[in-house]
Amino acid sequence: MSATQKNLQPSNAKLSITQVKGLVGTKQFQRDTVRSLGLKRIGHSVERSADAVTVGMINKVKHLVSVEEAK
Repeated sequence: MSATQKNLQPSNAKLSITQVKGLVGTKQFQRDTVRSLGLKRIGHSVERSADAVTVGMINKVKHLVSVEEAK
């Protein structure tokens, strides 16, 4: 899976989420969403399960993050 995909769907997979763009100039809810995902800076990555809550957050900030299936 990648960030270019239209919308992610909840599944049993593990996702590796990386922040690829800065938050300057973004709306407050987008900054809060990126922080809730556990991302702190550009290049920072976290692994999360692809449950409905996480997938919804990723879909809201898909232009700021890159998503891959964790190995």
